[in-house]
Amino acid sequence: MVKLRLFIVSVVVLGLARAPLGAQVPDSVRAAIHRIFGTRDFSSQPFGPAAFIDGGRAYTTVEPNPGVRGASDIVRYETATGTRSILVPATALVPAGQTTPLDFDDYSWSADRRELLLFTNTQRVWRQNTRGDYWVLTLATRKLQKLGGKAPPSSLMYAKFSPDGERVAYVSRGDLYVERLADGAITRLTRGATATLVNGMTDWVYEEEFDLRDGFRWSPDGAKIAYWQFDMSGVGTFDLVNYTDSLYPIITPIQYPKAGTTNSAVRIGVIPAGGGVTKWLAIPGDPRNNYLPWMEWAGPSELLIQHMNRLQNTNTVILANAATGAPRTVFVDRDSAWVDLVDDVPWIDNGKRFLFTSERDGWRHVYAISRDGRDIKLVTSGPFDVVSVVGVDAPGGWLYYIASPDNATQRYLFRTRLDGTGAPARLSPANAPGTHRYTLSPDAQWAFHTSSAFDVPPVTDLVRIPSHERARILADNAELARVVRPSLNPPVEYFKVPVSGGVSVDGWMIRPQNFDSTKTYPMLVYVYGEPAGQTTTDQWMGSSGLWYRTLANQGYLVASFDNSGTPAPRGRDWRKVVYRAVGVLSSRQQADAVQALSRTRHYVDSTRVAIWGWSGGGSSTLQGMFRYPDVYQVGMSVAPVPDQRLYDTIYQERYMGLPQQNAEDYRAASPISHAEGLRGSLLLMHGSGDDNVHFQGSQELINRLVLLGKQFDFMEYPNRSHCICEGQGTTEHVYQTLTRYLITHLPAGGR
Repeated sequence: MVKLRLFIVSVVVLGLARAPLGAQVPDSVRAAIHRIFGTRDFSSQPFGPAAFIDGGRAYTTVEPNPGVRGASDIVRYETATGTRSILVPATALVPAGQTTPLDFDDYSWSADRRELLLFTNTQRVWRQNTRGDYWVLTLATRKLQKLGGKAPPSSLMYAKFSPDGERVAYVSRGDLYVERLADGAITRLTRGATATLVNGMTDWVYEEEFDLRDGFRWSPDGAKIAYWQFDMSGVGTFDLVNYTDSLYPIITPIQYPKAGTTNSAVRIGVIPAGGGVTKWLAIPGDPRNNYLPWMEWAGPSELLIQHMNRLQNTNTVILANAATGAPRTVFVDRDSAWVDLVDDVPWIDNGKRFLFTSERDGWRHVYAISRDGRDIKLVTSGPFDVVSVVGVDAPGGWLYYIASPDNATQRYLFRTRLDGTGAPARLSPANAPGTHRYTLSPDAQWAFHTSSAFDVPPVTDLVRIPSHERARILADNAELARVVRPSLNPPVEYFKVPVSGGVSVDGWMIRPQNFDSTKTYPMLVYVYGEPAGQTTTDQWMGSSGLWYRTLANQGYLVASFDNSGTPAPRGRDWRKVVYRAVGVLSSRQQADAVQALSRTRHYVDSTRVAIWGWSGGGSSTLQGMFRYPDVYQVGMSVAPVPDQRLYDTIYQERYMGLPQQNAEDYRAASPISHAEGLRGSLLLMHGSGDDNVHFQGSQELINRLVLLGKQFDFMEYPNRSHCICEGQGTTEHVYQTLTRYLITHLPAGGR
């Protein structure tokens, strides 16, 4: 009886009741959206955080403690046998004088696995970076100690064990410290941090656009620490204004470099871990008009560094002497458009060669480069892209990577010989389409593997490498799969559609469960369209995918397309054709795709089409509504960039060049420049506390639309950031609003 009741509820809440041809949202749809976004009924089963230990012979993960509500144990599993043991019970994580265990967000092990580092009490700094409290547990003695001495609560960042496990380095209030675990002695390595000068941490734009999450590196021998210093003086300050949390507004200043403006001055220094004088690396070029987005130690005495010019069309790989600071160029990667940062550079041949990813032959491939830069060998080859490097088995001579040569919507694991000989072998099963992700063990014998598809919730298992034989399931999401199964019919359809530029784009479509091919239906297009993301990857979409199903079952077609310029694995030219014209070709191809579908599928009603997207997708929504008003009748734009001059230097200049050199390109490519084209119904939504895509852009667009006499609808979310997710009920409110607007302005149902 219980199973039957759950089955019935799952059908009803996902919105099978037809919407009336009017403004009212059916109760079943509101209930479905509440269940999707306001509860955890459709949450995926977690696994981890998990880490391989002992070279891969075992792994640890986090599991709920059955005796203490809300507390977690750290559990060890023998990889081969699955033998389970509790390595750190929650009861060992109770600080002196307290009664409840630490609620930790992440953990890491010392190299000898004698100490455990726990990150707790976290608070967000930028979009992803957080600060909090760190504790160290010594396993042998069960001694639990808090790091930081008298530092204020939630003020430490990036804590890492030294290679010998006897010390921990961290950043506190913009300066770098080392703490000895034996006696708690703290050595302050840097001084002089201010609101605009920080050591061992990053500024906003590096964190957001280069994914630089921490600002220092221990040397392999533990004797030195290399760190970034950011001087943000001269960078424009953007003030976020909070009107609601106090009697008077609260102003939060952020150093944010908008396109064409002054960047932080960035340099890299090396300092003895016991304290002393910093040796600054003699990297050439203006530190405000070049980037240092990546560095790692290359042995105990040298650092490998990626150095980019401001246009980001040249990436110079440098080996720098840690003692003298002297640099020497090893490799230079160039492109007429832009080059991408390489975030994984493994060493092979006992440190004689490193692996580097480049598009120099028109495809993203891995090269083996000698330490002196004189010998460059292609490891992967052929007309396909390496999406990412998963790992290296140096002793065995194998490179493991993600690719999908025949289908840009999917992702699979491959391996090939490090010497470049032989043909690559696909390890992901041939009968398992979709998206596959892997965490490879240090010995390359095992992997945590997560697979999903658009209509298949994720399953995480442990697999043997290279056979891909499943050893055990780690998170099956069987209950989620059972609950959502009734709503996943008919299955999503993937297809290609021809567009301008002589190419075909990937797309998908969801149809209503009561679909009638003799009728015509309104269509909602989900768009991103910019170089930072794909929307047509064949993977489980979670809450948003269930929302699309709910809308479809009211009588909508829901579709998405990946235009040229999105980061699909379809070659260098596919991705970079949009250089200096972001939003121009993409909006043309998106409109082409809609028109092509309406010509070839009689059930697509070309007079009833809506478009929506978030961030870059919000910008693409504006592009569509303003440039192609005959194609789209309704648009819902969330957190867009209406004027490309308002976004940050690194992202916007990478794809558009410098506004000082091509102001007309910026003007022509910005949606606000075409606002006079608006004819349909437009909903604009933004969080006023967005530190990424500033609320300023939407305000400028509002002024422009008012000047033009254009009617539109607007929803502001006070103090919410780019996700518009802070505060109880916010996410649900966003999707209830989107749903109401769609149903009101583009009534559902076939005709």
